[in-house]
Amino acid sequence: MKVILQQDFDGLGRIGDIVKVSDGYAFNFLIPRGIAMQAAESNVRQMEHLQRITESKRKTMLEAARVEADRINGTAVSLKRLAGEEDKLFGSVTNRDIAEALAAEGIEIDKRDIVLEEPIRTIGVYNVSVRIHADVEAKLKVYVIRE
Repeated sequence: MKVILQQDFDGLGRIGDIVKVSDGYAFNFLIPRGIAMQAAESNVRQMEHLQRITESKRKTMLEAARVEADRINGTAVSLKRLAGEEDKLFGSVTNRDIAEALAAEGIEIDKRDIVLEEPIRTIGVYNVSVRIHADVEAKLKVYVIRE
């Protein structure tokens, strides 16, 4: 039996793929769980239509993410922190601090999208990655200066 996958499924394929499986597997597992539907002609046309709509939305979101990345790439933020000897900070600069500094610049970014392997603990200039979309990443310059 041929079925259309309605979601990604390991071992079978990706959403929208038409795959051939046994009748029992389709009727007893895939279809009841909403993972697949029968590959009838009307269902195939409906799935193709949904794929066109999804692809259009995906392109729009990708273009918006690229525009946002261009805006972030030209941005630098400065954070003032108290520091002791050898330019070590009292505390650290985290992705939350960077998100708040960006918000003050008028750029709203979720703190989880700012990629810091570990918090910044010394004074200096850092290049920080910002994940805007799965395929789009921006670089941000962060200046940590002595207060």
